[in-house]
Amino acid sequence: MQSSASLTISDLWIERGERDLCKGLSFSVQSGDVVRILGENGAGKSSLLKVIAGVLSPLEGQILYSGEDVTLDRNPLQQDAIYLGHSIGVKSLLTVAENLRWYCPDVSTSMLYSVLTQLGLIDQVDVPVKKLSAGQARRVALARLWLNKKTLWLLDEPFASLDVRGVALLEERIQQHVLLGGLVILTTHQDLLSIALRDVALLL
Repeated sequence: MQSSASLTISDLWIERGERDLCKGLSFSVQSGDVVRILGENGAGKSSLLKVIAGVLSPLEGQILYSGEDVTLDRNPLQQDAIYLGHSIGVKSLLTVAENLRWYCPDVSTSMLYSVLTQLGLIDQVDVPVKKLSAGQARRVALARLWLNKKTLWLLDEPFASLDVRGVALLEERIQQHVLLGGLVILTTHQDLLSIALRDVALLL
C-alpha cells in the first residue's frame, strides 16, 4: 500500500446510450478518505466507479492517481486498486478456498484461514460457492479486502446481502484500511454510523 495516495477527477463527462450521466464532475480523494457517491437510481453511480476502474471510458475529463495522469492508461491505477461491483465476481463451481487462492495466489494458508475465521466462513472453506447463501457468497467476495494490499478500493453496494454482523465487520475493515492510508470510494444504501463519509452527488 502506498504511504500517501490521491485520486483527482476533473471535468468528467460520462454518457450512457444518448443520456448524460454526469458532466463537469470534479472531486478529489486523499489517503484516509471514505467518499460515498450519491444519486438516484440510474444516475450513474456504478458507471462512475467503472470509469475510475478503467472498465468504461469517459467522453471527456481527466483522472489523476497520485499525481500521474491515468486518463488514457489506467494500468498504474489498476495495479494499486481493487474494484468490487454489483456482481460478487466469484466462481460458483470453485470452493471458498479455491476462489480466494485464485484471486490472491500469494496468500499464506494461515492468513487465509484467519480471514475466513473472522468472516465466519471457516466451516465452508471446502464448500463450492454455489452451495452457499447469498450472504456467505458476498463475504467470499469481500474477503479480498482482507487479503489484498491495494490502496484504492472501489466498492459498488458492498453491504448488499450482508447481515448485521457482516455489515459491522466490513465497516470495521474499511476503517482499518483508511487509518493505514487507504482510499475508499463506494456506493451504498446502507446507513453507516461508524464511518466518517464525505459525499459526492451526481447531478447534471
